[in-house]
Amino acid sequence: MGEILDNPRLREKQFVFADRHDAGRQLGALLKTVPGLLDPVVLAIPAGGVPVGLEVARAFSAKLSLAIVRKIRIPGNTESGFGAVTWDGQVVINEELLAALRLSAREVEHAVAETRQNVQERIGRFMADKHVPFLRGKTVILTDDGLASGYTMLAAIQSIRQKNPSRIIGAVPTASLSAAQRVATHADLVVSPNIRSSRMFAVADAYEDWYDLNDDQVLRELGGI
Repeated sequence: MGEILDNPRLREKQFVFADRHDAGRQLGALLKTVPGLLDPVVLAIPAGGVPVGLEVARAFSAKLSLAIVRKIRIPGNTESGFGAVTWDGQVVINEELLAALRLSAREVEHAVAETRQNVQERIGRFMADKHVPFLRGKTVILTDDGLASGYTMLAAIQSIRQKNPSRIIGAVPTASLSAAQRVATHADLVVSPNIRSSRMFAVADAYEDWYDLNDDQVLRELGGI
């Protein structure tokens, strides 16, 4: 199990970041305290992970690339998911939640297929002819704007691990304690300034200015790379 690094002054607190860029800068500063973290590859999970990853990449004078991952949405629920699909087709399922949902096999297959299609559409929209960079032997910093359940990041880590990096660091401004612990079982290190252990957790509660990023906003962020 990997370690978890947070900022003790921000534990259990809400509204500690002005916005995603401020969160990324604070996250980057915390990452800079990690010994031996030189020349990392920074991968951001769109949409919310892009402005965060942009600031982390700036902190290390590194290039930013994308790790396209989408949650598998629960039928009839636009916010929650029971797993995730990655850019290379990896699927991670929250089996405990799936059992509780009692979805039919047909419903699960449809949700996964729909998510695969969405991932491919996003690859075409955000990456065009670009590819995930060479990762063998590299330290990979994987960013998102927060961890609620952690399954989206787990799916990305599963795909990245197959590329044989030297180290994978899951880096998010805010995380539920349970999600941070879950991701730490697969990452070499989880870095999150703001960790909260309350049963009711929302990523948005760490931000003063919170809004969902649309595709055009993501593309504008990427234009700043």
